[in-house]
Amino acid sequence: MEATALSLEQLGILLVEPSAMQRKVIRELLSEQGIHTLEAVASAREAINRMRSFVPDLIITSLYLPDADAHELFALMSKSPSLANVAKMVVSSEQKRENLEAVRQAGVLALLPKPFDRKDLERALAATLEFLTHEEVELELYDVSTLRVLVVDDSSMARNHLRRVLQQIGVVNIDLAVDGQEGIKCLENAAYDLVVTDYNMPVMDGEAMINHIRQSADYSHIPIMMVTSEDESRLASVRQAGVSAICDKPFEVNQVRQLLVSLLED
Repeated sequence: MEATALSLEQLGILLVEPSAMQRKVIRELLSEQGIHTLEAVASAREAINRMRSFVPDLIITSLYLPDADAHELFALMSKSPSLANVAKMVVSSEQKRENLEAVRQAGVLALLPKPFDRKDLERALAATLEFLTHEEVELELYDVSTLRVLVVDDSSMARNHLRRVLQQIGVVNIDLAVDGQEGIKCLENAAYDLVVTDYNMPVMDGEAMINHIRQSADYSHIPIMMVTSEDESRLASVRQAGVSAICDKPFEVNQVRQLLVSLLED
């Protein structure tokens, strides 16, 4: 499959920022990057109204808006078929990890600090173009179109984001589960080449599921990639349990592509 390339000049962006001064600063930075199609609004309500006629490739929003937080805006977008797959980026000065968890789970491509510099923006825009480009991963030992992948995450937005990323790189056989217990049931009923799981989930979390998989004679061999926003101090036990790779939220599509190659080809 050939890559479907998209350039910065072709990118359509909706900026959601309450501060007129911040909107002006971000507009100028985006313009310097070659962005020509840019709309700007000040609230979640204005954003939803604007997207009824202008569906952007990317939405860049402040974490806190006058009428909603960013994850609430994303939840509204997820209910609309035309907006559910819009790429998302958040700009925030928030330092508390727990206050950023909801947007991490929503499948944002980047969390930019406020204020951010040009290098931050360049990397985030590159990640966006990567996400919007269809480029099939090349594997020597597998036909990527025949791979069967199980995605386990209690967040519907995170599941859908992971599914889209996998589809972008050529994976078409993808099953979804909402927690580790449901994931185990899937494993009992089908054969998978890869399991992608979150860490924090109700009923059975990612670590418990990994332990179960590694202790099973039937599917202990399956590579497991954990996609999580947990800090490193909480992941030591997951590594001991036998996770094959760990990927941060938010992640870059190329990172997933490279991990997929290393997990399946080694």
